[in-house]
Amino acid sequence: MNLVFFIKSSTVNLEKYTIKDIPGSSGRLDVISRCILATLLSEDNFEERIQIWVFLDHFGTFIFNPEFFRYEIFPKNELLFTNYFVDLMQKYPTKEDQHLNPLNSTRGSKISITEAIKHFKNLDYNLYILQEEGKDFFKLLNHIREKEKIVFIIGSQEDEFLNSKEMLAFKIQTISIGNQSYLASSVIRLLKLLLMAF
Repeated sequence: MNLVFFIKSSTVNLEKYTIKDIPGSSGRLDVISRCILATLLSEDNFEERIQIWVFLDHFGTFIFNPEFFRYEIFPKNELLFTNYFVDLMQKYPTKEDQHLNPLNSTRGSKISITEAIKHFKNLDYNLYILQEEGKDFFKLLNHIREKEKIVFIIGSQEDEFLNSKEMLAFKIQTISIGNQSYLASSVIRLLKLLLMAF
């Protein structure tokens, strides 16, 4: 199975960024960092056939594919990862002074989330939106496991873009893993656990 996660944020802002208060000074970049780490890392290596696309309104799109990175030097904790990611974003799109940044192989793009959806639909990926209100994921689990190529779009805190006319026109199936609120990174770990072993 090839698995892709999309996550979008309009709140990330680095004007007052400080490593001493990442959640309060970055527009909740800590949430994004946890999602990236949850996607890419297994117990002792990178996951295979999995990637995450991060759409940041003020910085562009960043594509994290484990094939790009070296596990030995990859920053595996949230604090280190976020600091390297901030450095990458602040200097994007140039690669100036990035040779020592272990994330320097991250691919940057100007592609929007709607353009990316069209791209993956053309590649015959099955797309699902994860929101608290949606069809019961567990009732669809066996059906989803039969798919070879899947994109999960993680609902953001603001979620307006998921309800836009442009997004609704795609008619992407909305699924839910339950009424309880979960951290986005926990949702990613759960989906990996339930799907990647099959």
